Amino acid sequence: MNKEDNDLGLDFFPLVIPPYKEESSETYCFAFRDRRLLLLNENGNFRLPSLEETGNMDITILRQQYLGELKSISCFSMELDGSKDMGNNDNFGFFVLRELGAILQAPLPLIAGKAVHIMEWDKNTMFCGRCGSSTSLKENERAKQCPECGFLAFPKISPAIIVLIEKEDKVLLARSPNFRPGLYSIIAGFVEPGESIEQAVVREVREEVGISIKNVRYFGSQPWPYPDSLMIGFTAEFLEGEIQVDGIEIDNAGWFRKDEIPAIPGIDSISGQLIEYFISRHS
Repeated sequence: MNKEDNDLGLDFFPLVIPPYKEESSETYCFAFRDRRLLLLNENGNFRLPSLEETGNMDITILRQQYLGELKSISCFSMELDGSKDMGNNDNFGFFVLRELGAILQAPLPLIAGKAVHIMEWDKNTMFCGRCGSSTSLKENERAKQCPECGFLAFPKISPAIIVLIEKEDKVLLARSPNFRPGLYSIIAGFVEPGESIEQAVVREVREEVGISIKNVRYFGSQPWPYPDSLMIGFTAEFLEGEIQVDGIEIDNAGWFRKDEIPAIPGIDSISGQLIEYFISRHS
């Protein structure tokens, strides 16, 4: 678990109904347009707008949800109308989630991930998946309710595993065809219905690179809003087999010593944290 995870757990308290406050109380607005977060520019330093500042901008707010309290600051998520051209300028800019770690202080990037997750769930559940009727937010609970058939839709969380596999002094690294050139990471995949997360680890490794593993151990977890995952990290050891990539999810894979490791994800991701864990143990 990284420091940002601890900061989020200690400082941010998720709520559905805002506590009573004076109108002048401080707020943070996580306002997205096409999954890009709106930040105001103050002399080259970017910051989150308040709820009032966002409301005063010449742009339509399509949906809004209260998220909770960051210490004493109320946090809100919203979606902005993307049909109007609002390119970056001297007053504000729009930034993808992966850029926020270098711009905003912890734990704001993690709350931004929660905000976009809730925003997209709200957008994707406007209508009941059972009968097609319009839904509404359920009082006192983070859910959407159908007034016709009573169906409840809660925020979707898709569990996914990610595993660091060691073979003596080497680590297994692999490339997805969707990665930028030269980038390698570790094996990951979604948990399927009817299987445990440990079973998912073994299956994904066998499917993607054709080897068997042993000693699967839990490492940590990380919310991953791309779009709605919870990444559950493990370590494991090589048991037997030869690497045979599936050619679909993985197009190249191999064993790397510490001094052979190519470009890898940063430590803001659990994949980067796992690889750094391997490096630190082979110093």
